[in-house]
Amino acid sequence: MIKISNITKTYDGTIKAVDGLNLTVNDGEIVGFIGPNGAGKTTTLKMMTGILKPDTGSILINDFDMQKDPLKAKQVIGYIADSPDMFLRLKGIEFMNLISDIYNVPTQDRQERISIFANRFELTNVLDKPMQSYSHGMRQKMMVAAALVHNPAVWILDEPLTGLDPKSAFELKKMMREHADAGNSVLFSTHVLEVAEKLCDKVIIINHGKTLFYGTLDELTNQYSNMDLEKIFLEMTAHE
Repeated sequence: MIKISNITKTYDGTIKAVDGLNLTVNDGEIVGFIGPNGAGKTTTLKMMTGILKPDTGSILINDFDMQKDPLKAKQVIGYIADSPDMFLRLKGIEFMNLISDIYNVPTQDRQERISIFANRFELTNVLDKPMQSYSHGMRQKMMVAAALVHNPAVWILDEPLTGLDPKSAFELKKMMREHADAGNSVLFSTHVLEVAEKLCDKVIIINHGKTLFYGTLDELTNQYSNMDLEKIFLEMTAHE
């Protein structure tokens, strides 16, 4: 479960990137986080994961307060950042073991999970190669595998499908659905509205750090008759 209450974030004392945002992602839900570039999505996700500190408000991850008990909150999060270009001098297997060490994943469990992810994302043949030799899509797949190697209950994913080939994107979407169906929480940002339409239980649409809509897609489309999600999105953000 993710629960954020009235969080704000201002840069340089003047630029309000997030403005009084509220959001709850219940167990068993996939929520799509939608907004134009600069809407505040990445800033919000970084506050949820403890990378940035909000100016005001609270963030609970499975009832752990990110401000008061950050280590316990972070232990239950699987986070895919908006860039896969990290730790590139490490080999894939070294990176996976590094993340496994950080989260204290036992040797047998990590070996099994690395094998599963390597098979699902076709990484087996590159695990012994430095990640700087990987393509962008291959690096993205490695970030996905590393983020999930400790079997986190809460997934927070920033544009996780960007750069993935169709097969890998299908696998990740399938895993997201499986994770939610097992009673866990998934929040992911996306620019691909068709993905949100097909995969999400709910969507939150923001612009200039403020919520324009939060609810089910049926609730959204009922407000805008005879319009698909893309047209609704353009209509909502055009007036902001």
